[in-house]
Order: sequence, then C-alpha cells, then structure tokens
Amino acid sequence: MSKFALKDAVPNFSLPAVNGEEYSFESYRKEKGGWHLVIFFRGSWCPVCVSDLESLEESTGFFEGKNVHITTISTDKFDDLKAMTEEKNLSFPVLADEDLKALEAYDVHYHREDDPYEDHGAHGEPAYFLINDKGELLYQQRQTSPFGRPTVTELRKIVQYIGKTYKG
Repeated sequence: MSKFALKDAVPNFSLPAVNGEEYSFESYRKEKGGWHLVIFFRGSWCPVCVSDLESLEESTGFFEGKNVHITTISTDKFDDLKAMTEEKNLSFPVLADEDLKALEAYDVHYHREDDPYEDHGAHGEPAYFLINDKGELLYQQRQTSPFGRPTVTELRKIVQYIGKTYKG
C-alpha cells in the first residue's frame, strides 16, 4: 500500500477548512515552516477519533515546542466537522475532504459500502504523515480499519525519535 518512500515529496492539496478558509497545504507549510503532521481521521461520528483529536489538542504545546504543525483531514461532511471542531475547541486546522481529493493523493484507504465487512458506511480510514520543512516524507502509517493507529503518546515518541536522529 505504500505509495511514498521516505524523503519523497508529498503532494499538495487544497481543501475547505471548517473555519471557512480554503487551506492549501503548500502555502500553509511554507508560511509555518517546520515539520507537519498530517492526520486523516474517520469522522466526527467516530468516538475514538474525537478522543484522539482531543488528546492531540492537549498535546499541541509539545508539538509546537518541536516546531511540528498539525493538520487533520476527514471525508466526513463539512458541517459535522465544523460542529465537532467548535464543540471540542480544536485549534489546529480541520479540513473536509468530501470529494476525496487529499485521500486519493495520499493513497489513504477508503472503506466502501461493498468492502468485505460492514464498518459505519463509506469513509476514509486513519492515516498519519510526518513531513519535513522541504515537503518530504519522514514517517507514514496508513490503516485499512480503525485499529492499530498510533496514540498521541506514540506520535510524540515518533516526533522525538525522528527529531533526534534526522539527517536532513
């Protein structure tokens, strides 16, 4: 399933952010500098995803201290994502990918109605990409189900480990 090798340039994408702005990854990356953690999540309807996003919010100080910027993406409906973001007071970008543009560009698994097992209808599955300041891939993990995704503690360890051993 791996579409990117480490150090490959990742594709740009533009999606609507729930704050009403159009988000361009390349523009955001260049504006913010540093590294970027791009996280695809199942949706506002997924209690584990919402809990993970809340944990990410609690850890924003850690990631900001490492100059790592978080962006989250879901194939869920814009209005549902907006309501969840407001309710949970999330400070990082939450993007709606209803047309599956970023999902397809990053080769993230999309669970379809005709897949071999039922799983809350059609939706994107979790995926994680750590990208350096040059737009190159440093880490990736993609799921074909909701299980096996890294916790926020594991993401923190990944950022620390790669940060200490990075040869860029």
